Amino acid sequence: MKLRSLIVEDEPPAQEVLSGYIRDCGQLELVKICPDALAALDLLRQEPIDLIFLDINLPRLSGLNFLKTLDRPPMVIFTTAYPEYAVEGFEANAVDYLVKPFSFERFLKAVNKAIEKARYSQNQAETQPPDSRQDFILLRADKKLYNVLLSEILYIEATGDYLKVFYADKHLVVHGTINGFLEKFPRGEFIRVHKSFIISVNQINYIEGNQIRIGSMFIPIGRSYKEEVERRLNQH
Repeated sequence: MKLRSLIVEDEPPAQEVLSGYIRDCGQLELVKICPDALAALDLLRQEPIDLIFLDINLPRLSGLNFLKTLDRPPMVIFTTAYPEYAVEGFEANAVDYLVKPFSFERFLKAVNKAIEKARYSQNQAETQPPDSRQDFILLRADKKLYNVLLSEILYIEATGDYLKVFYADKHLVVHGTINGFLEKFPRGEFIRVHKSFIISVNQINYIEGNQIRIGSMFIPIGRSYKEEVERRLNQH
């Protein structure tokens, strides 16, 4: 197992130390170094990331506040010169909290925790009995609560602060965000293919160019999502 890793750090010396440690650790793959949280946010929209090495004292948006903005955050290891934030860091469900300067041995101990956590999550998903998995979702629309089978959902389209959920031969308009809805779905069965679209993998008829045919509709594949869509479909 190799964890796709992201460094969010604004100080070049610290970037160099972390990138060197990652290169020396065969179980990590460095995807990119981001100098601030906003650059990291843009990357997370485009690339699958398993683990973030996150500084707390960042320009414009702190590491802790950045983490709070993420709907489905990857695993996080805080790397900071400020030990006083340790409690708040662990309350944010961080895997570990490294205080600069830290040794490679201490870094490796934190990474091993992340690897064990990733393995546990993977084993849980693989060993979960099929009949215990969620097969429906409750959606509130028109002052009613609808029970919608996941197997009937075709795709979801975002329009402002609302989502159109297309299923069977109808659709519902519900309040929410794409990232919030992805959290409710079984991992792997629904994927984001565009900034405005989620699709059901099981409902795909075919893919042609940068479009996915589902029923009578063609769903666009966003340029920044294409590589991840291909990777997820190959896994599926």
